[in-house]
Amino acid sequence: MTDRADYAFMARALHLAERGLYSTDPNPRVGCVVVRDGEIVGEGWHCRAGEAHAEIVALRQAGERARGADAYVTLEPCCHHGRTPPCSDALIAAGLKRVVAAMDDPNPKVAGQGLAQLAQAGIAVESGVMRGEAERLNPGFIQRMRAGRPWVRCKLAMSLDGRTALANGESHWITGEAARRDVQSWRARSSAVMTGIGTVLADDPALTVRLEPALWKQRGCGEEIRQPLRVVMDSRLRTPAVARLLKQPGRTLIFTAGADPDAVQALAEAGATVSHLPHAPDGTGVNLQEALRLLAEEGINELWVEAGASLSGALLQAGLVDELIIYMAPLLMGDAARGLFHLPPFDRMADTIGLQISDMRAVGDDWRITARPRRTQDAL
Repeated sequence: MTDRADYAFMARALHLAERGLYSTDPNPRVGCVVVRDGEIVGEGWHCRAGEAHAEIVALRQAGERARGADAYVTLEPCCHHGRTPPCSDALIAAGLKRVVAAMDDPNPKVAGQGLAQLAQAGIAVESGVMRGEAERLNPGFIQRMRAGRPWVRCKLAMSLDGRTALANGESHWITGEAARRDVQSWRARSSAVMTGIGTVLADDPALTVRLEPALWKQRGCGEEIRQPLRVVMDSRLRTPAVARLLKQPGRTLIFTAGADPDAVQALAEAGATVSHLPHAPDGTGVNLQEALRLLAEEGINELWVEAGASLSGALLQAGLVDELIIYMAPLLMGDAARGLFHLPPFDRMADTIGLQISDMRAVGDDWRITARPRRTQDAL
């Protein structure tokens, strides 16, 4: 039976899980607390794929004190062999009395079987304590398992009158330094960063994580900053082989519908991976649904999109944007400046795209608005 202490210990486990925010891909962020006689005797979190899961770290710390204890874990313990042995076996061997999970694992290889195995071994099990908080910690992993695509966040920076660049294309910098630092944290937690060919040609971005090393080390993620996969949507394969993003650490993946063998070879020699996809249903651009499906197959949980109005609008219109992160700067750019999205004209208010704002806060001199298209607000 759930009591107040269960919520307190699960809250601690969730706090521990957050320490893996930047580093666990493609695995979920998980924390675990082992409690005996009301006292925490072991705790841990999962830091990297291939390393010990949260339960194992907590059990090692608890040692013999784990026998007869309760374990609080933010995700149902795994019961299959992956890079590491099943956590369910370790929990049974440790002699635990009770295991409380925040949520069942959406991975079909687990999906309730981990808790069932514990129950069959005589361990009392419970699931659902602080489920909402646990789901919000791993939106990408959950969606990848349930829907076969990543959780898509679209980042935009705009003026108070909703403009993203001057008519001549100039946009550096709309937002202030604090907002740009905030973007780096979002990039760091993402599995991949996507942009369009228009942005590559206009801005020549690096699309790397430039986070302060001290903050990275504070998260317990080691010395080296993990660079997310860089993804370019380039239907006609116009990415220059000298593009700055091809010279950065980590991988660059280019989705295209073009088939110029010389361009493919030049980009491959520059270090890019080129993937051919069909055109979108309307015959323009790359098929976005197929691109997201392939990214999910690569283990991409959270996709961070930094693109212009064309790609951002196409994703939004296709119903593929799960969350909008909009930075609004206190300036006016005028009627001729460029807008946020390229969308078709709407004849009725009923046809417009409604948003549910979940958060709004000051970031330096700017405001950060977090919103979801209404059709996806109940996805989790």
